[in-house]
Amino acid sequence: MEKNKIYVCIDLKSFYASVECQQRSLDPFTTNLVVADPERTEKTICLAVSPAMKALGVPGRCRVFEIPKNIEYVMAPPRMQLYIDYAANIYSIYLRYIDKADIHVYSIDEVFMDVTDYLQMYRMTARELGIMIMDDISRTTGITATCGIGTNLYLAKIALDITAKHVADHIGELDEQSYRDTLWEHCPLTDFWRIGRGIARRLESVGITTMKGIAQADEESLYRLFGIDAELLIDHAWGRETTTMADIKAYRPKSNSISSGQVLGCDYSFEDGRLIVKEMADMLCLELVDKGMVTDSITLHIGYGNRQERRPAHGTAAMTVTTSSAKVIMEYTEGLYTRIVDPHGWIHRVNLTFNNVVDEAYQQYDLFTDRAELEREHRIQKAMLDIKEKYGKNAILKGMNLEKGATTMERNRQIGGHRSGD
Repeated sequence: MEKNKIYVCIDLKSFYASVECQQRSLDPFTTNLVVADPERTEKTICLAVSPAMKALGVPGRCRVFEIPKNIEYVMAPPRMQLYIDYAANIYSIYLRYIDKADIHVYSIDEVFMDVTDYLQMYRMTARELGIMIMDDISRTTGITATCGIGTNLYLAKIALDITAKHVADHIGELDEQSYRDTLWEHCPLTDFWRIGRGIARRLESVGITTMKGIAQADEESLYRLFGIDAELLIDHAWGRETTTMADIKAYRPKSNSISSGQVLGCDYSFEDGRLIVKEMADMLCLELVDKGMVTDSITLHIGYGNRQERRPAHGTAAMTVTTSSAKVIMEYTEGLYTRIVDPHGWIHRVNLTFNNVVDEAYQQYDLFTDRAELEREHRIQKAMLDIKEKYGKNAILKGMNLEKGATTMERNRQIGGHRSGD
């Protein structure tokens, strides 16, 4: 493990809600505001709530109906493009101080930075550098940031998630020793990064409720309980993390995939669900063409409505060709759908994945492939992409996109399943 490293983790506080408050000239620390789509049901999840609402005990990712009726608040429809624009602007602020090679974007509102080599140059402590960047974000965008500082990436994250919440300046600092001194007895375990409810329950089943308990537990019993994942759990219990920024930047996956998923507004019948899957396959094929990629395998996952006692349907189809052809891929996708989906079930969730995605230079044909026909289709797909790029995603559609129950037109107006705000 590298010694004398210093990492900073910066998070934009209640980001979506803070942006909406900023747009309305409101103070997120005194204004009750939630970001949620008023056109959806009360079961819809709030994308964010303002710090003022969190102070009243409202969790950040609650459902609308879970907000206490006695709390008055502003409901702001999601504007995903606006949030992306703010995030891009804030990333440009980071670049004023830190080179992109030393920044890892963890999410739209959170980054890690290796500041080790910058402290001497700026003649600052990590805390002073963090404050300078946070002040710049606030001055430039009006968004409040919080900061975690640690001697490794894990400790920087924990300093942000736990320690910073309990200090007035919203800056937490940890090294391995202070981590053990201050957080070994901290509860609940789910406050710690990568420990979800399932892992916490399994630990509680053997009497472990703290990080100190994990550190002092018999390692063999932990490996029996968690397999190879126990190694990371044990390291984190001691405040250790061997991954560096260089490791993150150098990482390359063994294989690539692209996927699309959606939760339907209501339960769909078998035939209506087939339409949704065909639309999703067609959209992913255009994405392949746009990126100059091809695939040879499709995975489909179907979730049924909550009131049905059915296990999700899941399956994979291997193709005899490597292609981006919508005609070929949709045929395999329909076959897979017919094979694995219960015709009497009501469909609520759909996920479609194209596996083993590679450069189109590796496209392969079988003996029955009409190469001329595929090349003609490829030119049509490219033309469709050009039209969509120039005039908008809904400028050109297929007949199935106009059928009752189709979702492509609405999804084209969204980013990440939520309103783009345009």
